[in-house]
Amino acid sequence: MALETYHKKRDFTATPEPRGRKGRTEGHRFVIQKHDATRLHYDFRLEMDGVLKSWAVTRGPSLVPGEKRLAVHVEDHPLDYGDFEGTIPQGEYGGGTVIVWDRGEWTPVGDAHKGYAKGHLDFELHGEKLGGHWHLVRMRGRPGEKRENWLLIKGEDEAARGEGDPDILEERPESVKTGRVIDDVAGEEPGWSSKTGKIEKSKVEKKARPPAGAASPKAAGTAGLKGAKTAPLPDFVEPALATLQAKPPVGQRWIHEIKFDGYRLQARIEAGRVKLLTRSGLDWTKRFGKAVPEALADLPIGKALIDGELVVENAAGASDFSALQADLSEGRSDRFVFYAFDLLHLEDQDLRGAGLEQRKAALKDLLAGAAGPLRYSEHFDESGGLVLNHACRLSLEGIVSKVRDAPYKPGRGKGWIKSKCGNRQEFVVAGYVPSTTARRAIGSLVLGVYDQGELRHVGRVGTGYTVSVAEELFRRLERMRVENSPFDDTLTAEERRQVRYVRPELVAEVDFRTWTGDGNIRHAAFRGLREDKDPKDVVREPAAKAPAGAVRDAGATLSKPLVKLSHPDRVYWPDAGVTKAGLADYYTEVWRSIAPFIVERPLALLRCPNGITGESFFQKHAWKGLSKAIIQVPDPTEPAEGPLIAVNDLDGLLGLVQAAVLEIHPWGATLKNWERPDTLTLDLDPGEGVPWQSVIDAAWEVKDRLEQAGLAAFVKTTGGKGLHVVAPVTPKADWTAVKAFTKGIADAMAADSPARFVATITKAKRGGKILVDYLRNQRGATAVAAYSTRARPGAAVSMPLAWEELSPAIGPAYFTVMTAPTRLAALSADPWADFRTAARPLEEAKRPVRQRAG
Repeated sequence: MALETYHKKRDFTATPEPRGRKGRTEGHRFVIQKHDATRLHYDFRLEMDGVLKSWAVTRGPSLVPGEKRLAVHVEDHPLDYGDFEGTIPQGEYGGGTVIVWDRGEWTPVGDAHKGYAKGHLDFELHGEKLGGHWHLVRMRGRPGEKRENWLLIKGEDEAARGEGDPDILEERPESVKTGRVIDDVAGEEPGWSSKTGKIEKSKVEKKARPPAGAASPKAAGTAGLKGAKTAPLPDFVEPALATLQAKPPVGQRWIHEIKFDGYRLQARIEAGRVKLLTRSGLDWTKRFGKAVPEALADLPIGKALIDGELVVENAAGASDFSALQADLSEGRSDRFVFYAFDLLHLEDQDLRGAGLEQRKAALKDLLAGAAGPLRYSEHFDESGGLVLNHACRLSLEGIVSKVRDAPYKPGRGKGWIKSKCGNRQEFVVAGYVPSTTARRAIGSLVLGVYDQGELRHVGRVGTGYTVSVAEELFRRLERMRVENSPFDDTLTAEERRQVRYVRPELVAEVDFRTWTGDGNIRHAAFRGLREDKDPKDVVREPAAKAPAGAVRDAGATLSKPLVKLSHPDRVYWPDAGVTKAGLADYYTEVWRSIAPFIVERPLALLRCPNGITGESFFQKHAWKGLSKAIIQVPDPTEPAEGPLIAVNDLDGLLGLVQAAVLEIHPWGATLKNWERPDTLTLDLDPGEGVPWQSVIDAAWEVKDRLEQAGLAAFVKTTGGKGLHVVAPVTPKADWTAVKAFTKGIADAMAADSPARFVATITKAKRGGKILVDYLRNQRGATAVAAYSTRARPGAAVSMPLAWEELSPAIGPAYFTVMTAPTRLAALSADPWADFRTAARPLEEAKRPVRQRAG
């Protein structure tokens, strides 16, 4: 970037920042400036080519190796800026307070210009606070993304700290230039500036909270909002509710927000006292611990009423109602996050009559710089269909569309429209079936909905329960038992089997695939109890519709499988609550997708008879009691050995589920052509401390090398730690040739970039590097199948991706048994649809050895 951008963004008659110009000398100075603007962040600057290359590090640098901190690349700054410390007036670009938090020299590791251009800059810092080896790694941008995101990562060395050690940002908050902290500079008297030299740290009184009834600076701009009026703070406001539609509305009058998966709450703030009120006005403040109420109380206001949602975010960064329920059950509150999406009242101003965009602008200003568990809910101006499609591909719940200039209207109306990615709704709990594998635990819930005041039976939900939830539901429901059925319709003998009826007083939130012809839900998964919902309000909602041409649109028409599961409520993934029945439902859902990668191939299987917490073992030969739906095939080269295992239909796959198979690893060859593989796989396995972006970059490099050799490359997550790059080949070359070819790629990558890659499996040589594992490509070796589950916490699956989907937002274990069907239903095209037709012959003469151009 040139300094023209720096100059263009600033009015030097109003800001004390140096005008500066490009320097003529070549130095290696670095500076980190702590900048309290709209949000507190740290400006990281490295001297290169006569300017300060600059990144805004949102959470500041971390001394914990491998801990990634987002660093947004901003405009170049003049060298003079490295000495700037002072206050930028509000209203100017970057308005706020700046101190010189650290400074010193930096030493590039390797060629700095090549590293900067390639997007992986390695260097050492020699500062007053920071030292040792560091990395700046550019992230691959998403389509339409304007800003350039990098990651700042500390290397493993003597200057590093552990996760339990003190945070350098809290330990050393002061300026290395003047000894002052941010509050000192923000409150400095006129005439003070960065040119005054060393200033002794003075005591600055903490800003007092505005007294009740007094207008705070944050509220100053709300009095002029069109539609706002002076009024006392209400005790509670009936919330606005969204109307469900299959598709989001269209037109410029709508904005769109991500639909959160938690508890809708109003935060009422008055004179430092906070209440968290449910949608019916119940005070649930004490249920959610101290962090959220304390963060709300710390906002620089006297009175406010904020509409939002309290959630728990899973490892993938998505809100997860099941995780929220689990944390509430365990009394855990450290993961609670409050997303604010509307501001109804501020100080003495009732804002409900103002337009939504005005209210949201005031809310965003109020939350600027808010710390801890408070978040502002951003919105999107793009097409609602596009926003919903992206949300669904990421397995999120859906979106809420709102009229951008509408006032806040309580109750359910047409001004807010919710569009879901899949079928999820509340059901009334009217009974349960005890577990067949655990004492005093439920195996499934019996559900219903109200229809014109009558309770109608809609089926059962038998997966989604952790062990503790299943036991807690049993204890609770046992106290609610009744003799007679609470349903107004008559259940069949099968529907009544083993059911214990209860008073219909609880509401469960449930995911399900579809409604059957006889009015029952199919492939259902429990998400949690909704204690903020009245059972009498629970009715059947319209079913969500998959986009036209969706990959899995016809999944519900599969015939009933022949394999009967014993103990369907046996829990295979205790942390995710996925049972044997849940796994069978998942594989039935994805059968059309997984079949091309497992049918009529020798299989190696990971079996876990008691779930992922019990004993596990790999098995490739047939065993006693094997389901008749599973094929036994002798290996032509080892006829004396026991037969190998294969499947050729859904019944065979469900036979594997019955046998507690939690991972499916096929050969790269079919039963028709044992000695000529049709698939090669390169497994990118990151060592400790390797950032995810580096694995993504490695996948692109493998893709380049395969394409240089005339092969098509496809990518998928592994459900574990890394990525698989997979190429279909015409089955002509033998195993020896395929192994030699893939070894050539791995060796070439390790030779070209020894600091990044290793081709040997020895763990001692893999620290900080990516293993390019080619050993999956030899006779008898296997790799986990696309769409197969993994026997690891979270019930992750190996998911095929389009190349443009590779991003830090989708990690190796992002998609799970519970979320993958939502993604597949949202896809308008299978990213691996052309996998087999893209097969080309492997020519040994075209082994790629060139390094990918950087």
